[in-house]
Amino acid sequence: MRRKSNNLKNSIPSPLLRALRNQKYHMVGNHSAVKRCKWLNEALTRNRACYKQKFYGIKSHQCIQMSPSVFCCNQECLFCWRAQEGDLKIKYNLNKIPLQDQPEEIIKGLFKAQSSIISGYAGNNNVDWRKLSEAARPKHVAISLTGEPTLYEFLGELLELLHKKGLTSFLVSNGTLPSRLLDLIEEPSQLYISLCAPNREVFRRLCKPKKPGLWGRLNETLNFLSSFNCPTAIRITLVEGYNMENIEEYAKIIDKACPTYIETKAYMHIGFSNLRLDYHRMPKYDRIQEFSSNLSKKTGYKIIDQSRDSRVVLLSKREKPIRFN
Repeated sequence: MRRKSNNLKNSIPSPLLRALRNQKYHMVGNHSAVKRCKWLNEALTRNRACYKQKFYGIKSHQCIQMSPSVFCCNQECLFCWRAQEGDLKIKYNLNKIPLQDQPEEIIKGLFKAQSSIISGYAGNNNVDWRKLSEAARPKHVAISLTGEPTLYEFLGELLELLHKKGLTSFLVSNGTLPSRLLDLIEEPSQLYISLCAPNREVFRRLCKPKKPGLWGRLNETLNFLSSFNCPTAIRITLVEGYNMENIEEYAKIIDKACPTYIETKAYMHIGFSNLRLDYHRMPKYDRIQEFSSNLSKKTGYKIIDQSRDSRVVLLSKREKPIRFN
């Protein structure tokens, strides 16, 4: 029997809640959130789309960016835009979600929050009105906003309900809870696993795991990644001076994981990461291209697309990516 929700917000320090609201997070229930993506705004007002539309056909103006674990993660990656313990000179310990909202409640809240975001464009003279009308009917959910989504116990049921409602889903995980991924009752439309270190030492220094053994658990996930039926991607967030060397070590890990795609993407100097990393840690686009070219030579994955605006390169053994229209 599922447990009833409690009020998790009561256990969250008010400065953290205040900071999230100031950053335009729309809280959903006790532990989820929606945030307007930069590319939603760009799509509606400037007819520009994010790399997910360019690569995979996901329309930026019909995409909900959310997290079912907005406060909680078992890592404190230096490059993460999430507020972490110490960033606001407060202490809290949320390595897990104590009691959890039901998937139905979360989905209802997602649509309500996205509707509120979209309604703010009604008086904007720069808006593409056709796209605004379409934006009121979301088709995709990016479970990638912040936090670690596999900490949410009913993630599989959440995915199942989203798909029953006709939405596609991209799930981004740090891969350190392999049993949760193996036990999903429904796979996402596409699964991303973050691989932001070529070895245990870089992982410890850059990703700052809160518990011992997480590097081993990530590798356990990568060992069974090829068993998923959905397309899979390894996402490498690149940070100057931390993880842009050791190409051969990355190649060995990728060889065993055998993902559908590799995405190499620059760290972006935004959010609370500004408190931990300086601007020069953000790689320029030519550095991402150089890294990707070297990785391509070592893995056999070909560069099949790229986006200068997002500083991201897509590698694959497929000639073309699978598109979600």
